[in-house]
Amino acid sequence: MSEDLENYWSTRYEEEKTGWDIGYPSTPIKTYIDQLEDKNSHILIPGAGNAYEAEYLYQQGFTNVHILDISEIPLNKFKKKSPDFPKENLHNADFFKFEGTFDLILEQTFFCSFVPTTENRSAYAKQMASLLKNGGKLAGLWFNFPLTDDMEKRPFGGNKAEYLTYLSPYFTVNSFEPCYNSIPPRAGKELFGIFTKR
Repeated sequence: MSEDLENYWSTRYEEEKTGWDIGYPSTPIKTYIDQLEDKNSHILIPGAGNAYEAEYLYQQGFTNVHILDISEIPLNKFKKKSPDFPKENLHNADFFKFEGTFDLILEQTFFCSFVPTTENRSAYAKQMASLLKNGGKLAGLWFNFPLTDDMEKRPFGGNKAEYLTYLSPYFTVNSFEPCYNSIPPRAGKELFGIFTKR
């Protein structure tokens, strides 16, 4: 696990510098979850933080939901909040070194948390594909605002065309459009995508 990244995110949680945390499942992902039918699907939420979407999935009867975060702090908080959630499905690990096979990965602007180098963004796409079974899906939210030269201020932006340069080698695009049901503070700043592993 990258010690620097682990320390960075743990410090953010300890100091409660978690401006991205809205306190409930985001509307676009909740809406997507509501149309999923297979409650036995193996689902991964990487960079899950406080994992409101995972809690919602579990409440809806999804039995194979996995949460991944590089910091133990949100995972421990989740354990206390959802004591019935399977402990073996909570993973304190580096996303880029994590192994598993899933039917669906939910992306909650996780991509936009990495320093936006070509190397990082390419590695993200490759690792997402490696974690999905053939025909598995990657679905969720990517921020849609200009990328600046600031390599410190998260979240990092981008646009549809740029994101597709990284994702297209591994995925077929089912849809990737401006989000119609973003929460008000993020209106006009999100893309919702559904991608199928080739």
